[in-house]
Amino acid sequence: MSKRKSFRHRARTVAGMSLLLLALFVAFYVYHTNTAVAPETRTVTVDIPQGTGFFAATDILDRAGLIKNRPLYYVLVIGKQAHRQIRAGEYEFTTAMTPRQIVKKLVKGEIKYHRVPIPEDLTLREIADRLAEHKLADPEQFIALAHDRQFLASLDIDAASAEGYLFPDTYLLDRSMSQREIMRIMVREFRKRVTPAMIRRAEALGMTMGEWVTLASLIGKESGCRSEKPLISAVFHNRLKKGMKLQSDPTAVYDLAHFNGTITRRHLRRRVPHNTYWIAGLPPGPIANPGLDSLEAALAPAPVDYLYFVSNNNGAHYFSSTLLAHRQAVVKYQTDRKKN
Repeated sequence: MSKRKSFRHRARTVAGMSLLLLALFVAFYVYHTNTAVAPETRTVTVDIPQGTGFFAATDILDRAGLIKNRPLYYVLVIGKQAHRQIRAGEYEFTTAMTPRQIVKKLVKGEIKYHRVPIPEDLTLREIADRLAEHKLADPEQFIALAHDRQFLASLDIDAASAEGYLFPDTYLLDRSMSQREIMRIMVREFRKRVTPAMIRRAEALGMTMGEWVTLASLIGKESGCRSEKPLISAVFHNRLKKGMKLQSDPTAVYDLAHFNGTITRRHLRRRVPHNTYWIAGLPPGPIANPGLDSLEAALAPAPVDYLYFVSNNNGAHYFSSTLLAHRQAVVKYQTDRKKN
């Protein structure tokens, strides 16, 4: 065999071997990327923090047992040009998923959302704690942010804190969101629910936005009964007109980080800024985050002359126009409470 023929033969052999190896690699690659990452099925939650690079994200997935062959994973990701498209956040995978399905989920950003109900009349601290339960916020950092004057100005809140402006609703949140973003979402919902007509009505009643929200927060903390909120509102409006102290029990315990739910005479005597048994007029700011019912009730007090109310022990209140009638009601319902 001539040298030229020998060279051609070797070249064909090498080419054939290369094609065979390539075919084997492609077959193995296709099999690998379309086979479950583990024989047993289990659910795996993975958190990819903001700012995590491709290789760091790969390390996180690897430690979670979601990568069984790094080189092939790199080929898959780079081949799809997905290495710059992986979105930060919390993901939920199962080991029954294939590498291709995992990468697709990462690229589409199918992160895990947390459904977080924020009931009416929670305080700022209670909201911070609820977010912390879902690992969405650090309570102390969230509270500090709510008092950051520069951040409040960016939210168009002219107040000492965001208390009162974190609208109660059910939110879908994810762990890639910053605490600033979460607070913006809640304040944005407040702005969406508060109409220009409501703001004009508050102005017509001689109240600033802060005073209106503060009054609404008192109404909400005093009663969860929608039908009697206009009556509660009337009592407070009537007292303000007469220059009487509001004497709202919840204001006396607003600043307490740990409160067991029972308000005593000792609480009512506390000389703290929000205690309306000690100060005249409205507190310096909201004592909770009121819902729409309370905000509306603060603008539309019932046309009654009530000045007092006391719990009737069934979730509602008994209203009186005179101190004598109120004292009689207090005796009656306190006696009934002791009998029960």
